[in-house]
Amino acid sequence: MKILTKDKGVRLFLFLGSFFLANALVAEFIGVKIFALEDTLGWNPLNWNLFGESGSLSFTAGVLLWPVVFIMTDVINEYFGPRGVRILSYLTVAMIAYAFFMVYFAISLAPADWWIGSSAKNGVPDMQAAYSSIFGQSNWIIVASLVAFLIGQLVDALVFQKVRKQFGEKHIWLRATLSTFVSQFIDSYVVLYIAFVLGPGQWPFNRFLAIGTVNYGYKVLMAILLIPALYLMHHLIDRYLGKDKAKRLRKEAIIV
Repeated sequence: MKILTKDKGVRLFLFLGSFFLANALVAEFIGVKIFALEDTLGWNPLNWNLFGESGSLSFTAGVLLWPVVFIMTDVINEYFGPRGVRILSYLTVAMIAYAFFMVYFAISLAPADWWIGSSAKNGVPDMQAAYSSIFGQSNWIIVASLVAFLIGQLVDALVFQKVRKQFGEKHIWLRATLSTFVSQFIDSYVVLYIAFVLGPGQWPFNRFLAIGTVNYGYKVLMAILLIPALYLMHHLIDRYLGKDKAKRLRKEAIIV
């Protein structure tokens, strides 16, 4: 246990890794809700038209947390290299798969008779059906999100290090945004293609392109808007680790 109390680098990795995993896991479960952006912000409908699809801008609630995952990925890559990102990405995929397994097990449990109608006065006549509907996501969506997440993370780590080696330690914003632009381009389209084009939804290709483009545009915008937060995190981490420790970790991260 001494390594946990004495090594700030280990404590930092545990904190960043835990926050990374928690955000990815929560994003998977809240992502079942689709919200209308204009209504949420109190705007009039934008009635966008893209690839023949039109209407209000709709997103999954999960996109609210993915920008946090982007920042955590870049910070982990900065101090612990692509190996650190890979370890956490594999661990996160395993934990998400485990969580869904346990959820499906919970759904299969026979509900108590009194519980089924316990929220009828609140507009939920069948709690078992509601529970199954909210938590029991399609197998296609689960597979799609896990595959897209893992590919996106591995690509992000690779591009981040390529840009870093090319431009050196300066321009943190450049390697962070470029890696996000590339990885999330893949993620935004892979998850929709597997879940809704190959899957039972059978979306028309123009809908796949339209919704994928809207989601990708949101992620690109957030990657740009969160650049100050990225620099703030680097500043706080450098202060926590100390100048020499932070410099050593960043140097080792390039070699790994």
